[in-house]
Amino acid sequence: MSQPRRTSRRRAWTALTLPALLCVLAACSATPATGGGTDAAGPARDASPTPTGPPGTLFDNFDYTGADDPSFAAHGWEIRTGGGGPGIKDTWSADGAAFPSDPTAKGGKALRLRSSTDGTEQGTTQAEVQTTSRNFFTGTYAARVHLADKPTSGRDGDHVVQTFFPISSADSSENYSELDFEYLPNGGWGSVGPQLDNVSWYKADPPDRVHNTLERRLGGWHTMMITAMDGKVTYSLDGKELFTSSGKYVPREQMDIHFSNWLIDLPFTGGPRTWDMKVDWVYYKADEAVSQADVQKTVDGFDTTGTDYINTVPKP
Repeated sequence: MSQPRRTSRRRAWTALTLPALLCVLAACSATPATGGGTDAAGPARDASPTPTGPPGTLFDNFDYTGADDPSFAAHGWEIRTGGGGPGIKDTWSADGAAFPSDPTAKGGKALRLRSSTDGTEQGTTQAEVQTTSRNFFTGTYAARVHLADKPTSGRDGDHVVQTFFPISSADSSENYSELDFEYLPNGGWGSVGPQLDNVSWYKADPPDRVHNTLERRLGGWHTMMITAMDGKVTYSLDGKELFTSSGKYVPREQMDIHFSNWLIDLPFTGGPRTWDMKVDWVYYKADEAVSQADVQKTVDGFDTTGTDYINTVPKP
């Protein structure tokens, strides 16, 4: 189980026509649940970090030309390049983030996070992308994520962790909050894997958390959801509830959203290998529990209208 986390097209979202906007708004106003585009380039536009759209909503399908696309930063994203952990410390690199074409992703592109290693610290890079805005709290978090069971190249056997999680900005926060999806195809920390861990945190140091482990191989695309409402947190995978935490193991402050692909340790040398994790889209709805079916309906509506990005979540 995990350790604490810390020691496009060039156009932005295009305004919808009134009928299309009403359609998307209808899709986003689904009844709260109790259970668990095209790839053709359009004309360049100035990035709009807060376009008009359904209130309290973040949506991004990662349709960017690259990490240097001005829209990527304008839309509130950054690639981690600093030091610290988890995993192999001080190996975070911007080289691991890219936006290749992918016919299996909505809009024809995906965010790819690549970690690589030759079994040495000097030959290791890890990849993480995160929001720059820390204004995500209660509500529904969802992402379509492609998990890898095998390396893209090189020998298998690394203890890799592929993750989607909202988290507090600092380990030392008095109201520390963290909600994790973590996939370990080869296990780690003494387990053999494959496994999907869901972890709800109360404190980072010393660690105080509750968790659930699903022992199953999950290579391929999956819709991951975290619903934090009414004093409980529910984790769901492809519409099936996996785990619920409550009591003190719920969000207590606003968080930022992260996707990360990293290595627990370096179990062997003997040649380079790469591990790829992909993200098709991410969605957040503030202060509402949204079912997986209604999340998918909303995302499909955005795709139909050519909507690549929306952020109407209130600023902190």
